[in-house]
Amino acid sequence: DFVSDWSPLHEASIHGRLLSLKKLIEQGSDVNLVTADQVSPLHEACLGGHAACASILLKHGAQVNGVTVDWHTPLFNTCVSGSVACLNLLLEHGASLQPPCDLASPIHEAAKRGHVQCLELLASHGVNIDHNIEHLGTPLYVACENQQLNCAKKLLESGANVNSGKGLDSPLHTAARNCSVELVKLLIDFGADIWVKNAENKRPVELVPPGCPVGQLFLQREGPLSLMQLCRLCIRRCFGYKQHQKITGLLLPDELKHFLLHI
Repeated sequence: DFVSDWSPLHEASIHGRLLSLKKLIEQGSDVNLVTADQVSPLHEACLGGHAACASILLKHGAQVNGVTVDWHTPLFNTCVSGSVACLNLLLEHGASLQPPCDLASPIHEAAKRGHVQCLELLASHGVNIDHNIEHLGTPLYVACENQQLNCAKKLLESGANVNSGKGLDSPLHTAARNCSVELVKLLIDFGADIWVKNAENKRPVELVPPGCPVGQLFLQREGPLSLMQLCRLCIRRCFGYKQHQKITGLLLPDELKHFLLHI
C-alpha cells in the first residue's frame, strides 16, 4: 500500500462526499491508500458513519480488516460513530469480530457510547458479550460506568453475566458509585449480588454517595428474593445467551413471557 499524510480520498470519505469519492476512484486513486498512522479511507468513512461511501470503497477492494497504529479497525470506528448501516456492510464483507488488540474492542466502544443497535447486531453475530478486558472490564461494566442504561439492559437481555465487571468491582459497584438509580434497579432485577465485595472490601451499598436515593433502594432490597424472582433468574440462566429471542419463542401466555423478559 502507498502511504500518504492525508489524501483527497480520505477527505471525501470522512465527510461523506460520495460524488467526489466516486470521481477520485474513477481517476485511479487507490482505495487502500493509508496515512502514516495506517488510517485508510474506509476507516474514515466508518468513523463518519457514511455507509454509501463505505459501500463504494468496499466494492472497489478496500481492506475490511485494516488496522491503524492505534489498533483501530473499520469495525471499531463504526462502533464509535454508531452507524448500523456501516456495521451491516462490514459484516457482510467479512469483517473480523475478534479485535486485533484489547486496546480497541468494538463491543466495549458501543457499550461506552450508548449504541444499542450496534450492540444488538454484534451480539447476534456471536461476539462474546462477556469479553473481559483487564483495563476496561466487561461490556456491561463499561455500560454501567458510563451510565448507558439501554445498553446495559440489552446486554442483560442477551445473557450477559450480571456480576462480571472489572476485577473485583462488579457492575453494581460502579452503578452505586455513580448514584444511578435506574441502573441499580435493573441490575438487582437481573440478579446482581448486593453482598459482593470489591478489592477495597466494600459492598456496592458502601459506595453510594451521601444523600443519594440509591442507598434507600439497597435497604429495600436487602431481604431474600421472592420465589417468583428466583424462578425467573433460574429460567433465564438456563437459556444462556440470546435469552430474549428464546423466551419470546416459548409457547407460554404473554403475561408470563413479559414477566420473564422484564417487560
